Amino acid sequence: MFAGAAIGFRTGGGGVSGGAIRGSQPCVICERNGRNPLEKRVLKALAVDDEPPVLEELVYLLRADDRIADVVGCPDATTALRHLHQDLDGEAPLDVVFLDINMPGLNGLDMARVLTRFQAPPLIVFVTAHDEFAVEAFDLKAVDYLRKPVREERLAESVHRVLHAVDERRRPSPSPAPDEPKQQPPGPDDENIPVEIGGLTRFVKLHDVRYAEAHGDYARLHTGENSFLVRIPLSTLEERWRDAGFIRIHRSHLIALHYVEELRMHNGQLTVLVGGVVLKVSRRHSRQLRDLLVRQTQANLGRGGNG
Repeated sequence: MFAGAAIGFRTGGGGVSGGAIRGSQPCVICERNGRNPLEKRVLKALAVDDEPPVLEELVYLLRADDRIADVVGCPDATTALRHLHQDLDGEAPLDVVFLDINMPGLNGLDMARVLTRFQAPPLIVFVTAHDEFAVEAFDLKAVDYLRKPVREERLAESVHRVLHAVDERRRPSPSPAPDEPKQQPPGPDDENIPVEIGGLTRFVKLHDVRYAEAHGDYARLHTGENSFLVRIPLSTLEERWRDAGFIRIHRSHLIALHYVEELRMHNGQLTVLVGGVVLKVSRRHSRQLRDLLVRQTQANLGRGGNG
């Protein structure tokens, strides 16, 4: 049915509606902002998978969602890219690609890297039977990472995440006041980190991570209320998150400077209070931590003095 060509669908009535996700908890972002993103807006989606039954099922589920206006199914990455290039000339560009990873020829990760070079790339949701690609998905800034077989409730949640991401893209940036500095573009702390929870891959915002703890070749990320184990060594996170304000304080810990509450010295042992947790600072990292905290304090005071 899908061999060698892109197949289009238009949604009919009856399906997952509005901002609600059946069988899920209320959306924290919606509650915080007092709104539902794109409540009456619909999305254009592309589904890519080399297995016809899987592709048909995914297109069927997307078609049943009232928040999706158009769905196109493609049997491989080459056909999908051809469709995307044709779509660039249309009035309404594609919003999201639901992308398989293990495909012959150009695989899903290769296609995602190509999409990053687009001037206005669509959002990416990976759909795969494997979990070992979560790190690459993190690097490519995927909105979500779905495991096969795809459940309707989980797909509905993923569409909800896409709506939020599209809402943020389309929301005009407020103009700064004349005496305020212009807002900087999103930095490394806006990254999403893939974590495994109950057999599902979810994403945690980097700016919510207070500190990371070494677990062999893994790392445990600690947020305000939860902790998550990720398949990334602490040394890799140290290098990757340096520009986001993270610093190594011990062979076992990496902390976010903006969450530091106190610095203590007792019996020659320096400790730091991060999110209510006391962590030891090794001697080799003490001077660097002190210097960074002093510079951060001076910078904050400087900003306050200019206000």
